[in-house]
Parts: sequence; C-alpha cells; structure tokens
Amino acid sequence: MNRLPKDFLWGGAVAAHQIEGAYRSGGKGLSTADVMTAGDVDTKRKITAGIKEGEYYPNHEASNFYHRYKEDIQLLKELGLKAFRTSINWARIFPKGDEQEPNEEGLQFYDDLFDELLKQGIEPVITLSHFEIPYHLHTEYGGFKNRKLIDFFVHYAQTVMTRYKNKVKYWMTFNEINNQMDSFDELHTWTNSAVRFGEEDNKEEVTIQASVNELIASAKAVKIGKEINPDFQIGCMMAYVPVYPLSAHPHDQLAAVKMMERRFFYSDVHVRGELPAYALARWKKQGYKIVYTEEDLNALKQGTVDYIGFSYYMSHAVTTLPDVGGEAVRDYPGAKDTANPYLTANDWGWQIDPTGLRYTLNIVYQRYNKPLFIVENGMGAYDKIDSDGKICDDYRVDYLKAHIKAMTLAVNEDGVDLMGYTPWGVIDIVSFGSGEMEKRYGFVYVDKDNQGKGSLKRIRKESFGWYQQVIKQNGLGDE
Repeated sequence: MNRLPKDFLWGGAVAAHQIEGAYRSGGKGLSTADVMTAGDVDTKRKITAGIKEGEYYPNHEASNFYHRYKEDIQLLKELGLKAFRTSINWARIFPKGDEQEPNEEGLQFYDDLFDELLKQGIEPVITLSHFEIPYHLHTEYGGFKNRKLIDFFVHYAQTVMTRYKNKVKYWMTFNEINNQMDSFDELHTWTNSAVRFGEEDNKEEVTIQASVNELIASAKAVKIGKEINPDFQIGCMMAYVPVYPLSAHPHDQLAAVKMMERRFFYSDVHVRGELPAYALARWKKQGYKIVYTEEDLNALKQGTVDYIGFSYYMSHAVTTLPDVGGEAVRDYPGAKDTANPYLTANDWGWQIDPTGLRYTLNIVYQRYNKPLFIVENGMGAYDKIDSDGKICDDYRVDYLKAHIKAMTLAVNEDGVDLMGYTPWGVIDIVSFGSGEMEKRYGFVYVDKDNQGKGSLKRIRKESFGWYQQVIKQNGLGDE
C-alpha cells in the first residue's frame, strides 16, 4: 500500500531569510541572517559585525519572494501543495526585537501572504524563529544567553499568534533548535541563539544556558498560543540525524545512545515538559551552573507541544574501534564519528539513507507517542539547464521517491502517526549552511548564481511534474 491518509499534508518548505530578500523593505530591521556572507562547499560563511562594504550577503535579495510571492504561490498551487511551510522574520515584526509596538507594515505583509495561500487552498505552516533573530538582540543583549530574550520572544509570539489566529493553524517555535549542541562554532550558536561569547565563557555551558532559555520561551509561547486559539496545533522543530553504532561492540552501542542524547534533549523537554536526568547528570559532572527557577520548570510543564516537526537529511555512524578512523566526539570515551560503509554521499558529504527516515520515524514515535511531521527533507545538488531548456533532475526524484517509500512504510506497516511531508526548498533558495544559491533543492529553478547574478526567472524542473503526480495520487501509487 503506497498511499497516505486522506488528510495528509503534502507540501513544501522554505525559510523567510532564505527566500524573501527585501532585507530592508517594509520597515524590517537587521537580522542575524543579514550579516552572513556567501560561502561554498569549500568556504565557510563569515559572520560580520554589521554590513561590511565589499562583502556579498546572499540573503539580502535571496529569491525575492517578498516581491514575487503571488507568482510563486501560483506555482505552488499548480504543483498541488496542500501546505506551505515558511517562517515569519522576527525583525519584520519587531525591527530591533525589544520594542513594545510592532511594525504594522511587516504584519501586513504576512497578512497578505497568508491570505494568498489560503485563497489558493494552501495551509500555512509557520515557524516563529527559523535561524534569524533581530541583530540588535545580539549586540545589545548577547543573544539567548540573556534571560531578557525569553520575554522578547514571548511578546513577539503573542503578537503574531493573535494577529493570525484565524489564518494560521500550524505553528512551530524554534527551527532545528538541537543543532547548536553539535558544535559550538559561531555558525551553529549564531543561527539558533545569536549568542555573543565572552573571552572567559565556556562555550558549551553558555550554549546550554541559551538553549534552556529558548526552551522556556518556547513553552511560554505554546501556552499563550493555546489560550489565543485552542485549535492551534503548535509543535517543536528538531533536526534528527540518527546515529548508528558501526559495530555490535557494546561500547559502540552505548556511544550511539550517548550521541543521540544531544538530539533528544530538546524534544524531551518540548514533549515531556521537564529537564531529563541524563542532562542534569552531565551538567553536574561538568560543573555547569545552568540557571532556571521553579517558575521556569512549571512553565516547561505547562507548555508542552502538540506534535514534533523535524528535518531529516542523513544518518551518521559512531565507533570506538581503534582501527577505524573518524572525528572524535565528546559524548563517550574513545568515540569517533565515522563514515557508514553501506551508504553513498552527496556533493556535500551528506550520506544518503532513506531507511534512516523510517528508522527515525519509528524511534521518535515510540519515544513520545505524539504526531510527527516531516517538515524538511531533500537533496541539494548542482542542477544544470540542458540545451532544450529542461532541467532533468532524476537524481532528486530518486532521492525523494526512496524517502517517500520509507515514510509510507512507517505509516502503513509500523503504525506511525504522520501528519505531513514538506520537502525542503520547494523553490530554489539560499543555502543556510554554505550561502550558495547553486546548492539547489527545489522543484522550481530560480535563475541566480552564487555571485548573485541572474534574472530570478522561475523554471519548472522535471521533478515538478513528478511531485505533482505524487500529490494527486496521495502517494507513490503503483510505482
């Protein structure tokens, strides 16, 4: 059986800062995404102190969705989408982040956007903070390591949830909030928490504190959202990257469990409403002084989520075997993140593992017994326009087909409660990780290169017609 439930939300996903552009239009303030330069597969993006002359910031124009959303939504309607996941750019609503009164022009933009989506029969699925925070909250307060940002976020969430209470049903709070525990380099903590580290800071401890503050902010926003409209469905958004033990050696098995705690910590709090024992034990062992109050703990209990949205792109493997190479990880003595010999990888080194999606759906659903929503999945690739003007991206079709088959098995054979599937970058957008425009995920090609040159013309790829058919038949059908 290759079909999904009748109310399944087939869709596509983007993020405001990666598609909208118009970074100073409509009263918008500077966001953390606006000071990130372009990079590529070999070059890391830079985060600059403000806008620097001579640097290229790809998010400033992105795909210019801000000015072309009606045209793009027509393409989404043609594609047959039932849901469109995007985000609200916090700095469009509160340009500095700490104001009391919102920017009406920013609010009106999203009013118009949501109206157009609903007019075309497409359900908005909205993330409140998707890798962008008002830049002023970084420079003035140091980001989410400062408790003041809890109230700023809650005020923002209350403002937009009240404004759009009759237009948006599906919400998520923070995008891939658990990424920041993978690495404490500037990119991860910047995009999740806008943290400004001091010279004496222990980066792991500060990141944990910022994370706890975000989790408290999220819980408070969930509680307020349900008071605004009890019919809201409010979820969290995780990046799930399952870690397999490379061998049956008991140390490899335990290393995989300990590595996964980094991923599960955030959803454990979001869903269960309490700080898990394994985290408290680690903080004590490390001597970390994570600050929270009894009121905060009560807020966590009162603001648990309705569903778990997550991204899935790849899996990892870990080993403690001395004769196998890899990158050392801090989670378990002698453990190394290593390549899985049974999988191939894309141009960015991400190992392709469709079965890992079914595995993830099973372990997450068994852990939480909450509805799940795959809100990101896809394959970045260097697409080429053929001499006849076509873009034959059969590699993307193969990737998505294999993952849709895996999720269908999880629903129909494993009993997983899955709400929907919104592949990432339905229209080509700026890559978050590398800042490239040419790292393409979409069914719709946007004529723009890594240097920012191009007409921005939209071109349907071959995958467009394929996904259109999948939606029409509510699954892979007899493929």
